[in-house]
Amino acid sequence: MLKVLVSDPISDLGIQQLMDAEDVVVEKKTGLSEDELVQIIAEYDALLVRSQTKVTEKIMEAGKNLKVIGRAGVGVDNINLEAATKRGIIVINAPDGNTITTCEHAFAMMMALARHIPQAYAKTIQGTWDRKFLGVELRNKTLGVLGMGRIGSEVAKRAKAFGMDILGYDPFLTEERADKLGITLATVDQIVRNADFITVHTPLTPETKHMISTKQFEVMKKGMRIINCARGGVIDEAAMLVALEQGIVEGAAFDVFEQEPPAADHPFLHNPKIIVTPHLGASTIEAQENVAIDVSEQVLHILRNEPFKNAVNMPPVAPSVMNKLQPYFVLGEQIGTLVAQLNNQAVQEIHVEYAGDLSEVDTQPLTRYIIKGALSRHFGSDVNIVNSMHLAKVRDVNIVVSKTAATKGFTNLISVTLKAGDGSDRRIAGTLLNGYGARIVQIDKFPVDIAPEGNLLFISHNDKPGIIGNVGTLLGNNDVNIASMQVGRKIVGGEAIMVLTVDKAVPKEVLEDLLKQPEMNKAQQIAFS
Repeated sequence: MLKVLVSDPISDLGIQQLMDAEDVVVEKKTGLSEDELVQIIAEYDALLVRSQTKVTEKIMEAGKNLKVIGRAGVGVDNINLEAATKRGIIVINAPDGNTITTCEHAFAMMMALARHIPQAYAKTIQGTWDRKFLGVELRNKTLGVLGMGRIGSEVAKRAKAFGMDILGYDPFLTEERADKLGITLATVDQIVRNADFITVHTPLTPETKHMISTKQFEVMKKGMRIINCARGGVIDEAAMLVALEQGIVEGAAFDVFEQEPPAADHPFLHNPKIIVTPHLGASTIEAQENVAIDVSEQVLHILRNEPFKNAVNMPPVAPSVMNKLQPYFVLGEQIGTLVAQLNNQAVQEIHVEYAGDLSEVDTQPLTRYIIKGALSRHFGSDVNIVNSMHLAKVRDVNIVVSKTAATKGFTNLISVTLKAGDGSDRRIAGTLLNGYGARIVQIDKFPVDIAPEGNLLFISHNDKPGIIGNVGTLLGNNDVNIASMQVGRKIVGGEAIMVLTVDKAVPKEVLEDLLKQPEMNKAQQIAFS
């Protein structure tokens, strides 16, 4: 018999299929300390947790028969993924179980915001019959949805039923998919300028942190309303308070904060124009049961050696293959990260080409690292080496892998091309050089020799005398030290690129000054974590 330990409170309905399985014994023992778990975990094949149990390396070392750890929820911060991977223990979660619940909470917040429901309720129960709460209809209003993933798409469906016009933004949203959803594809700037309501549904990444801040509030419609049930920090809280005071924002609804829980004197908690809830997006009976049901099903598949999904750590790889691929994992992710940061269009296809010795082995694990890097700009920590392929699929991004023996002078070469819906593409190629390590050897059509690390400054310009000197002078005047520089061109006087390694991140205002220089086309910061 297979034994499953449930160490956090999970309803019987959520684990019913495990309890009904003839080949499985389920035992519930909650509130155990690390030492208590260490004493008993060796007899179990699977461990089910929520967020209370901290699954440490010590626990996994004691779990001699442990095959799978299931997290009944999305986040896996309480599980040591590296330790699980080293021991060959599969870790799974339930990323889809709270989609509808979070969507409905965002919509409830939007309706409460439109009709001042919390404020009217508070006055009424205090004995004040105040009918001066003048709201607005959702019908015929423009809703901007920032992030058209699972949750954002569901919000858009419901908003359409209310007669709203939908503007949707997502870095992977194409015209074709937008048409299928019945919405209008828009940029962040178009949404900010035209929306009556804005709701955000993006992960928190360097790209999305404060994506709505002072600059965006300044061009918004006066009297607009904004909702955040995604991640604290996507909307600049300080800037939003100023926009409220100025009358740009009529009201806001926040389920998440930059720091949770917020301090008792947080201004959001005392502003009559802001509705707040304590991170309740996934807090419904159905969602809590759904995530447990999803995880229980996958645990059962793993214990029975059946196909499974939603693993969040490294899948098993043959040692011989791992030995060949291991040195390329970091390089692959760096190439994906670089090409994604250079691309500003909605991606339809990611083409990965392996040349040389890599063409002779199963490169699927390496491809996962590359796709993780390519998606991490927009998904942040929500993407990992196991779910990267799935996230690309649900965003309608086609993954193409090809192999060739020709290496263009390198023992091995990895080339990644992002193809956009408008026909444009960005291409990065990299390799490992003995004695030098990881190197980027091609950016688009230009040959280069760059170490993918630290802070890079990518500049596209027209090949004219004096440009390199102008760039060096401007950076020097702003205390930005250049460690190395690479330049590339195809023809004299034509399009050229410059890639500089700098000692620190280049301030935004310096990038803007660079673009004001003659013959400059683009100046962009590239960062590797």
